[in-house]
Amino acid sequence: MINIVICDDEPYMLDKIKELATAFFQKKNIETAVCQFSSGRELLTYAGTMDILFLDIQMEGIDGMETARKLRSHNFKGFLIFVTVLREMVFQSFEVQAFDYLVKPMETEQFEKTMERLYQSMENAGKMRLLVRKGNESSIVFFDDIIYCEVIDRKVYLHLKTSTVVDYYEKIERLEEILDKRFYRCHRSYLINLKYLKSYRNGIAVLEGDKEVPVSRLRAKEFSEVILQYMKAQRG
Repeated sequence: MINIVICDDEPYMLDKIKELATAFFQKKNIETAVCQFSSGRELLTYAGTMDILFLDIQMEGIDGMETARKLRSHNFKGFLIFVTVLREMVFQSFEVQAFDYLVKPMETEQFEKTMERLYQSMENAGKMRLLVRKGNESSIVFFDDIIYCEVIDRKVYLHLKTSTVVDYYEKIERLEEILDKRFYRCHRSYLINLKYLKSYRNGIAVLEGDKEVPVSRLRAKEFSEVILQYMKAQRG
């Protein structure tokens, strides 16, 4: 699931971007959820997930550039695409790590080119995102959303913060290679995200949501050392 947010003070543009973005990801067999806002002030009150943000620059009140600065200062790490009639504003977009900008009146071909580049960036950003393929369908799961991974028979089950579980066919050894250092294989059948570790006792790792995962006796000593190293790294 990709969470798309669109902020523009023109209702026509809200609808057009939603239509084009939804159609693009439908062709990739990826589900989307879309939220729309008509002002920067309204957007800044939004507490949901934003994987991709389409943001109009020229709006009344708080303009798009100032809105982007505030979002980045509050740890927004998603893809930012400006929508603007002001070509000269493009140079300021580097300041807020904008991925691209679309010039109004927006052409479908221009939009498609930007989205293809964005999609490639999402696929290549393996250190942050996992591309899950099930048959002909694909979805993107952010590493940070995974609490732990479990393998049963030949299937991997990703237990997510949203309390949902994503399952697909994959070897846990392959998954271990893809995931980054925040994940630790504490058991032959489990990989846990150390960010969500709450406690460790009697061979059991307790994760967020009181999820309990066994820790192999062979890995118990190493696990304790890994926890200490992770905590030191988090302190900077």
